[in-house]
Amino acid sequence: MAARSSKAGLGYVSPTKTTHSGENTTCILNKADAGPPESHRYFLARRTVLQMLRDRGCVIDDSDLNRSLSEFRSAFGDQPDPDQLRICAPLSSKPSKKILAIFCGAEEINKAKAIGILLNVMNKESLHRIILVLQGKMNHYARKEFDSCQVKVEFFPITELFVNITTHAAAPKHEILTTEEKEQLLLKYKLSDKQLPYMLESDAFARYYGLEKKQVVKFTYNSKITGLFVTYRCVI
Repeated sequence: MAARSSKAGLGYVSPTKTTHSGENTTCILNKADAGPPESHRYFLARRTVLQMLRDRGCVIDDSDLNRSLSEFRSAFGDQPDPDQLRICAPLSSKPSKKILAIFCGAEEINKAKAIGILLNVMNKESLHRIILVLQGKMNHYARKEFDSCQVKVEFFPITELFVNITTHAAAPKHEILTTEEKEQLLLKYKLSDKQLPYMLESDAFARYYGLEKKQVVKFTYNSKITGLFVTYRCVI
């Protein structure tokens, strides 16, 4: 294993950053499609959410995951109702626990709207996470309502979901370490959490996987520039 620091394999390489400008979004939506842009937006975002849930260990049906744009429009229409796009997927490791993904409309989410969304979520005790896909703005009071929910609520602007950042050609191979694997790593190099290169909990990659503080990810880079290079990052 190649090394770039005194601690083998623990060197730092900046993550691939993905930005979504208005121009890029327009290009994605217009590429090879002359249909209604609203349904295309929802199709791209819902597909990425399904991939995200699968990558988090949820049970996702292949027929839903591999649905084409035309099949999506046949199922949900040219102007999809966000309520019909909800996804509730069980964790394969614990089927009694589920992740719920809710697609919101374009209107701003205020406190009253946030309360309404949460009131319409049934059986909260069976949920592991709630994911909100946002099209409009959300004010501070709404955010406080979601933060006080008994289930952790995550937020993703819909434009961040048009592309799956983990499948980008420049994205390194990645592996989320188990608790045992993390302990073995720290023992091997005689390190503490704070001595590992870090990744913010707000990093796009960490948010995609729903990572929490102190989780560690192994990244493997292999290119003509870097050669084979392994690095680890701890979420802070």
